[in-house]
Amino acid sequence: MSITREDVLSVLKQVTDPISSSDLVAAGLVKALTVGEDGAVRFVMEVPPSQASAYEAVKAEAEKALAEAGVEKVQVLMTAHSTPAPPPDLKPGRAAEPKGPQKVPGVDRIIAIASGKGGVGKSTLSANIACALAAEGRRVGLLDADVYGPSQPRMLGVSGRPASPDGKTILPMRNFGVTMMSIGLMTNDDQATVWRGPMLMGALQQMMNQVQWGALDVLIVDLPPGTGDVQMTLTQKFHVDGAVVVSTPQDVALLDARKGIDMFNQLGTPILGMIENMSTHICSNCGHEEHVFGHGGVAAEAEKIGVPLLAEIPLHLDIRMAADGGAPIVVSKPDSAQATAFRDVAKRLIADGKA
Repeated sequence: MSITREDVLSVLKQVTDPISSSDLVAAGLVKALTVGEDGAVRFVMEVPPSQASAYEAVKAEAEKALAEAGVEKVQVLMTAHSTPAPPPDLKPGRAAEPKGPQKVPGVDRIIAIASGKGGVGKSTLSANIACALAAEGRRVGLLDADVYGPSQPRMLGVSGRPASPDGKTILPMRNFGVTMMSIGLMTNDDQATVWRGPMLMGALQQMMNQVQWGALDVLIVDLPPGTGDVQMTLTQKFHVDGAVVVSTPQDVALLDARKGIDMFNQLGTPILGMIENMSTHICSNCGHEEHVFGHGGVAAEAEKIGVPLLAEIPLHLDIRMAADGGAPIVVSKPDSAQATAFRDVAKRLIADGKA
């Protein structure tokens, strides 16, 4: 028997909120409730910040009640956003005082790979740079934080569901010397991630804190495009050593890249450098070189803001085919000119003490 949203709400109405003495639904604690086609139930419990630990028992009671009602998969994220906050101070130069960013246990450095807009090849670059760092002997982790378009499982040839020995700790996947975790491993390939801000922030913090990363020299975080909740949560909750901003040379992409750079500046995250992707195309038949998206725009922008231009990566069919095939070009064709470009980025990050 398939369970419906109404069935779930009916079960949750049997669980009592210890503060208001009403049920969880009437108390307004259940947010973003979804019931997947596979019967998996997901929702957010927004609880008072000062009572977060006390609500662990309530969360467990809700999970037990749903299990007894026949729900096989339950995912409950607990956030502390229900307490009314004072109006934001929108005066320039002032911001709310966040809690200090924390280090992830066992992880020496965190590098964010970011872009202002989608479609510039950020995830392909993340996978290849991670594999290139591993080839240089570094202990590397890769977190696919692009929750709306997780592509790292496909690019690294990883499939299956991560195991959890105790229901809390998540065991990551590993391939090509890279320890990897992605929200894409938790969902079906054709299943959309329809989440609001609190669920995004909760999922990111779980993947950072509950994944058993082990001892890593560097954790690469493949961010979603733009300047939203995931970027802010990462930089405000965790100590990020720097960001690499990816853009194509065209003006439209650079406009959005500048916004991403400004975001990191506002959040106090250093820019380690910029990468110009799809920089040039060389015809495989005649050898003619053509700058499809223009050329030199990223180099000029990097010089303008005083950060290094880490690489100019060509637009090449082999890079795309390698990524789609589940073995980045650094792994599948390590001696190619395209792989060398990524290896040079890895070597430079290591030489500069960033990775």
